[in-house]
This record gives sequence, structure tokens and C-alpha cells, in this order.
Amino acid sequence: MSAHGGVLVAALAAMGALAMLTPLLERFLGRNAGYALGAGFVAVAVLLGSVAPRALAGGDVSVSWPWMPSLGVSFTLRLDGLASLFCLLVLGVGALIMAYCPRYLPAHVRHRSFYAMLTLFGGTMLGLVLAGDLVLLFVFWEGTTVLSFFLISTTGTAAARPAVRALLVTGLGGLALLGAVVLLAVAAGTTDIAAVLAAREQVADSAVAPAAAALLILAAFTKSAQVPFHFWLPGAMVAVTPVSAYLHAATMVKAGIYLLLRFSALYAGQPGWSLTLTGVGLVTAVLGAAQALREHDLKALLAYSTVSQLGLLVAAIGVGTTVALAAAILHTFAHALFKATLFMLIGILDKEAGSRDIRELSGLMRVMPVTATLTGLAGLSLAGVPPLIGFVSKESLFQGFTSTHILPGANWVAGALAVTASALTFAYGMRIFYGAFAGPTLQRQLYEPAWAFLAPAAAAAAASLVLGPAVTVLNPLMRRAVLDTEPWAKPPYFSFWHGLSVELLMSAITIACGMALFVARNRVDSALQQLPHLGGTVLFDRGYRATLRFGAMLGRPDRSDSVAAFLARPVAGVVVLGLASGLLIGRTPSVAGPHPPLGDWGVLALLAATVGSLVAMRSTPAAVALLGTVGLVVTVWFVIAGGPDVALTLLLVEVLTAVVAAFVLRGLPTRFARSRRRSAAAAAALAVSAGLVATAGTLALTGRRDVSPVGEFFLRAAEPQTGGRNVVNTILVDFRGLDTLGEASVLAAAALGLLLLLPGTRRDSPPGGLPAAPYGQVLGPAYHMLVPVIVLLSLYLLLRGHNEPGGGFIGALVAGTTVALGHLAGGRRLLRPLGGALLAAGLLLASTVGLSPMALGKPFLTPVKVPLPGGARLSSSLLFDLGVYLLVLGLMTTAMDRLGAEEGERR
Repeated sequence: MSAHGGVLVAALAAMGALAMLTPLLERFLGRNAGYALGAGFVAVAVLLGSVAPRALAGGDVSVSWPWMPSLGVSFTLRLDGLASLFCLLVLGVGALIMAYCPRYLPAHVRHRSFYAMLTLFGGTMLGLVLAGDLVLLFVFWEGTTVLSFFLISTTGTAAARPAVRALLVTGLGGLALLGAVVLLAVAAGTTDIAAVLAAREQVADSAVAPAAAALLILAAFTKSAQVPFHFWLPGAMVAVTPVSAYLHAATMVKAGIYLLLRFSALYAGQPGWSLTLTGVGLVTAVLGAAQALREHDLKALLAYSTVSQLGLLVAAIGVGTTVALAAAILHTFAHALFKATLFMLIGILDKEAGSRDIRELSGLMRVMPVTATLTGLAGLSLAGVPPLIGFVSKESLFQGFTSTHILPGANWVAGALAVTASALTFAYGMRIFYGAFAGPTLQRQLYEPAWAFLAPAAAAAAASLVLGPAVTVLNPLMRRAVLDTEPWAKPPYFSFWHGLSVELLMSAITIACGMALFVARNRVDSALQQLPHLGGTVLFDRGYRATLRFGAMLGRPDRSDSVAAFLARPVAGVVVLGLASGLLIGRTPSVAGPHPPLGDWGVLALLAATVGSLVAMRSTPAAVALLGTVGLVVTVWFVIAGGPDVALTLLLVEVLTAVVAAFVLRGLPTRFARSRRRSAAAAAALAVSAGLVATAGTLALTGRRDVSPVGEFFLRAAEPQTGGRNVVNTILVDFRGLDTLGEASVLAAAALGLLLLLPGTRRDSPPGGLPAAPYGQVLGPAYHMLVPVIVLLSLYLLLRGHNEPGGGFIGALVAGTTVALGHLAGGRRLLRPLGGALLAAGLLLASTVGLSPMALGKPFLTPVKVPLPGGARLSSSLLFDLGVYLLVLGLMTTAMDRLGAEEGERR
């Protein structure tokens, strides 16, 4: 890893560290923690700025580790000009938003989770633009989707439905992006983004290229709120203003723009790509601007303004010429400045005046002159009026639209639609300022907020003003970004004055038409109110409810008190799947090979007798006991077959299952209801069919006693490659460690479900725990004697697992019996308060062990030896197994605590 590449890792790690430190910062600084976090954003920007000159010069600033070597996927970070631009937006606007939060957020409320999510959101967006691998890009893309859902939800129950809309729409885009990732990887033969973009001709010649382009467009349209997916963005305005400002100016919605810019090198100039982006973008720009002009809520107005501005950006990217792409890149930067400014100022008005409705605001310029001036600057930049940077970027967009030649006359149509959208933008920009600050003063008691509150918006407004005439200082960054978007291009130089030109005439027409719309604002407003709303929410909600009703219909058989309703379809599915597989594969069961030992037949006979008794049993406790007996008989069979690890695991699971079943069945009827003869016969036929199909499948696919080629590999390679002689354990923690980590995460999720869905025991429960059971006096003394022995046994099994039967899972199950024994011995509380801590510690340890080898340039979860004093070495596999141990023990503790509590103890 080069020093330059290490900076990228350090920057991403710093954002994660900031998110983890937010609880501590908030504890000592309260809402003023935003200032410290803003300083952290600036520090990360400075850190990336130290290598930015190399990126702007075209040098390689990247770092890569093998992540999934078998799939050719790497954890690659890469900084180039385009990524530098978006990093600047994410961190620069993020710092302003963080500095804005302390004065906006109420002082008497805890904000640690809000600050943590907002910081993590910025870090995830930073990872998205730095991602140098398609799979990594998808991971960060989905991260922004999930975090935006939580951030929108922070305002309470009113935000639930808009947050779900945003999640589902952008989640649809995430699925589309996943499909595009797979297709592009197939077409280019790699997941490295730079290599994919370099293989332009190879990808274009691939049969999957059109489908990949369509999926990329769908992903970008959902994220950047293009028609018909626009409706989620205005609904997301229920979020607090800092979230709205950050989401609109620099992060969530800009992810779609980044995606289209990044992959323009593959598809720019292709008719389908250009027509779709330009057409949908311009339609979105006009409709969004018209809807913004009819809004009276200033935040809703800004939301539709963002939809419109994103449409212009998408259309410019679709034009695909060098001038249009350069204009899109510059306008992305300008839009971040004036939109962040406007959102922050609208938040100030809402907080100070108590309203965002322009019909209730008037004449505030007399009592809030600084706020009025800043709003005017941002509004003029939005409207494209000189000398603001919005004027330069808007003229560049006009120049780009007039250069399109997708179809004959396309430049005239694109130019006319762009002028129409921009004239509407000018009109609602004037409406923002005039509606709030001009006219008679209705709220004379108001006054200018503190400078600390105004400073972030003032900084962004000042940048918009200064960078208009001084736009040439942005040329190195903009030109490099254009070259990274279109490597063969000759990027234009941006300047404030282009002389007399067509785009200057278009700007003049825009301002004249916009002023005319503003002067006739009352008539225009009345006319616009008669038009259909630019909705989509109603249709989406109808479809959403229809989907839920359809799901309820499919799941209706499962909402039954009968066990048969839950088992009939899955078991029938096994039968159907088995028969279909047999017909397709054509392989018949084989009974060739050595005859099974006599002991196997004895175990099988005992198992059949136990299952028969279980089926006929009507007593609930007896049925649970017989079910456990079935597990014990199978355990014996595993021992005979030479699988001590599996046998020991099954034995412990059966013991603990019996305890949990006793808790669950407590208070339920002690006898099963008698089944009808017809139902019993159908259940018996279905069970026998499933058993025959399973037996036939086993015989057809595996044979009797032969070891598969995969099994031969594990037996041969386990000790040389991992140093462990226990093949089962080496598979779990070495060869298939990623599978184990995923399964451990499922355990953590199950435990979290228990914590959330079942109430806990009261804090004022007596120290002894549950009332002593009738047998508690007998088990009480045994409990105190056995616990140390069981704990030592569990640790012994954990430590020996790599070479002998044992391991983290088995050791944790043994340790879990102490918790079960505690409940049986009168409700002792051993480990009960530590369930959540054990889960968190186990998941963190297992994940850390998996990530640590990547710092050495090795793939994820590669076993390493850690040297210890005295020449000994500690295997990372043992630490990973310890993480599994803690996770399983945490699950057992949580299950016993929640399921074992008496009803009277529940909150």
C-alpha cells in the first residue's frame, strides 16, 4: 500500500471514527458537538487535499486489497478528478451542515444518534465516490439508501410513510444497480471500475451492454428523483432541515448524478443512452420547476427545485458532448452551494418565524436584513443571474444543450425546454425572496439570529458570489473531472464572460420570461393551481397497499393456530421439488456399495419407533421429551458414523431446545387437540412422501459412504493450510469463515429480535430472580458447584477446537447450559444482564479478525499468526472462534432471559 493510497484509507477510517466518537462528543459538548464534527469533516478534506494535486495531475492515487479473490473482487479505493469534486462537496457541505446543527437543534434533547447517523451518512457517500470496484460501489450505494431512511425517520411517526417510500424507491434502484454490476463484470471480465471503463469497446460489443445501461439509468433515476420516481424526494422533506440540506446539496440525490457521470465513458453518445437521459431529464426539469412555482411551503418549493435542477443535470449528461458534460460538472458544484444555502436559510426562517408558508411571511427584510441578503444571493445564483456562479454554470448548460445532435432539431428542442425550466426557476427564485422579505412587515418582534447560526449559510453564499467572477480557479478541478468522465475529450476553460453568444441570449430570454412570470404571479399561481399535481405518491401508495394485500392473501394459511398450516406447504414443496429434480436430473437412487453395519439398522429401528410414538402422542410434555429423544438417537448415529463434532453439537442443542421449549409451552394446554381422521391420514401420506423423496435424493446425489471431491480436498488441505487437525472446525473458521460470519450475524439478528419483540424483566425484580421452582432446593447447591466446572469445560472445548472435537459453537452451547441450569435452579441471573454486550463484543471481534488481514494486503478472513512473548504464536482463527463463542453465548443468554421470564415479571 502506497503512502498516497493510505491517505484514502485514513480518510474513510477517520469518518468512521468520527461517527463512533459522536456519543462521547455529545456527552461533553451537547448539541455543540456539531462544531467538533464539522472540524473533523474539514480535517478529512485537508487530508484528501494532500493527495489531490497528484489526482488532478492524472497520477494514480489508489489502494486495493483482495476482498473476494475467487470472484476477482477487491476492496479498492481510487481518487481521481471526478471523485475529488464529489469528495469536496460531501466534506465541504457536510462541514457547513454540522456547524449549522448546534444552533438549529433544540438544546434540551439528546442528539448523539442523529449526529452519528449524519456523520456515517457522509462517510458512506465518501466511500461511494472513492469506490474503485463495482461491488464496493454497490455496497456504499445501499449504505446511503439505508442511512437516508433512518435520517428521514428521525422526525417521528409522521415521517414513517415518506421514509418507507424513499427506502422502497431507492431500494429498487439498488437492485437495478446490482444487476448492472453483474452484467458489467461479465461484459468486461473484471469488477475494477477503471478496467471496466477502459474496456469500452469490449463492453459495447457485449450482448448485455444495453441491459446494463438500462439498469444504470434506472438506478440513477430512482436515486436522483427523475420522473416517474420523483415523488419520494418532496415527501422526504419531513426530515429536519440539516438532513434535507445535506441530502439535496451533496449526498443522496447527487449519488445518481455521480453514477451517470462515472459511466458516461462507456455510453456517452449512444442513441439509447442519450435519448433517455436527455428526454427524461428535460421533462423532469420543466415539470419540477412548474410544481415548485405553485408551492407555498418554502421547503416543498426547494424540494421540487431540486427535482428540476437534477433533471437539467441528467439531461446535460445525456447530451454527452464535452461541453455538456463539463457544464453538468460545474452546475453540480454550483447547485451544492446555492441549495445548501437556501435550505439552511429556510430552516432559520422556520425556526425564527415559526412558519415556512410564504403567505404567512412578509416584510422580514426590515427585521432580518442579513438573512434577506444571503437569501437573495442564493436565490440569484439559483436563477442564474450574474455575477453568481449559478450564472456561469447555467450559461454552460445552455451551451451544452445547443450542441446536442441526437436527432435533427434536437438542439432547438433541448434549448427551448432548458430556457423554459430556467425561466420558471427564475420566477420561483424571485418568489422565495419576495414572498418572505418584501411587502409589509407582519412580525415586527423578530430579529436577526446569532451569527453562529448564520455563518454556515453565509459561507456558502459568499462562495457562490466570489466563485462567479473567479470561476477560473475551479478550472484545474473541473477539467480533470471532465477528463475522468471522457478521457479523449479536450475540456473547455470556464470563464465568467464569454462575450456575445447564443447562450447569453438564452440567459436574457430566461430572465425576461422569468420576470414576466413573477410580475403576473397572482394569475400564474391561479393557473398553476388548476393543473394536476406533479404527484406519484397516491399511485405508489395504492400499489404498496395492493402488494401488502397480496402478501396477506398468500400468508393467510400461516396465520393459524394449527401447526399443519405452517408445515403443509413447505413439506409439500420438498416433495414437489424432489420429484421435479429427479425428472430433470434423471439420476436414479443407488444402493450399491457395502451394506450398512448392523448397528445402523438398530439405530434406525429405534428412531422409527420413537418417531411413531411421537406422532401418536397427545401429551405436550411427553411429545417434547420424545422429540428430544429423536435428537439423541440421531446423535448416537452421528457418533457411529464418525462425526463427534456434529454429535456433540446436536446433543447440546437438544438439551437447550428442551429447556427453551419448556419456557415456550409454559401456560399452554398440556394435551394436543384430537385431529380428524382425514387430516391425520393426509399428514401421514405427506410425511411419508417427503421422507421417501429425501431418501431417494440422498442416495441419488451422494451415494452411500463415498467421500466427495470437496470432502477429499478438505481432508487433505486442512492441516497444511490452517495448522488444524479438526477438519470440521477448520472449515467453519478458515475455509468457509465468511459463511460462518454471515450465520453469526443471523444469530445476532435473532437475538436482537428477542430483545425488541419480547419485554424484559423488571429492574426491581428480587435479587434471587424468579421464584424458586419446586426442584430449586435440589438444584440450587448443585448449580453453585457445577457452574465453575461447566465454564472451564466450555473454555477447554473452545481452545481445543482447531485440533480436536470442540470449537466456539460447541463451547458456547456448553456455557449456555449454565444459564439454563440457573433458571431451573430458581432463576439465578448468571450472565443475564450481559446478553447484549456479549452479542456486540462477539460480532465486533469476529468482524475485526476478518478485516485485520486486509491491512497486510491479504484477503478478508485470511488466517494469520500473531506472535506472543516467549516465541508462542496466537492464531487469528482462535480469535474468530472466540467471537463465535461470544455471539452464541449472547444468544443463549438473551433467549433464556426473555423466554424464561414469568408473565408477572414482564414490563
